[in-house]
Amino acid sequence: MPKNKFQDVVFTAIMATVMVYGMIVYNVALNMGGVSGETFLAAFHEMPIMAPIAFVLEFFVVGKIARGLAFQVMTPQDRPQFITYAISICICCIMCPIMSLIATLLFKETKTFGTFIQTWAMNFPMALLYQLFYCGPLVRLIFRTIFREKKKEN
Repeated sequence: MPKNKFQDVVFTAIMATVMVYGMIVYNVALNMGGVSGETFLAAFHEMPIMAPIAFVLEFFVVGKIARGLAFQVMTPQDRPQFITYAISICICCIMCPIMSLIATLLFKETKTFGTFIQTWAMNFPMALLYQLFYCGPLVRLIFRTIFREKKKEN
């Protein structure tokens, strides 16, 4: 999707923001025992901390590792959407434990290994499904809308 560094920065920023907000809403809902209007507002309190962390991790470290892992099972000749899914799955597999650890250390009352494992276990299925079915397609749509390619006429 992104064709240059600037587009890569924009794509990663949008993806990190949308993904982090969704996961914070999910975790706040778990902590509050349900979803209400307050849940969506409360999630904004962690955004200034977690979104930049996610952006830096994904842009500078995880994205490169995830692409390398994805191309261990994919080839450039495979269907582009399958390559996208493979990279997305690899990013979730790496980002979820890291972000769960950071959230445990910053926001959980009990900062134990067990709390981290529980947080990771609760977050991973949600992160993967949210990424594949909602966040990923939405962010790609937003990105394509921002960076419309001009079609060449023959």
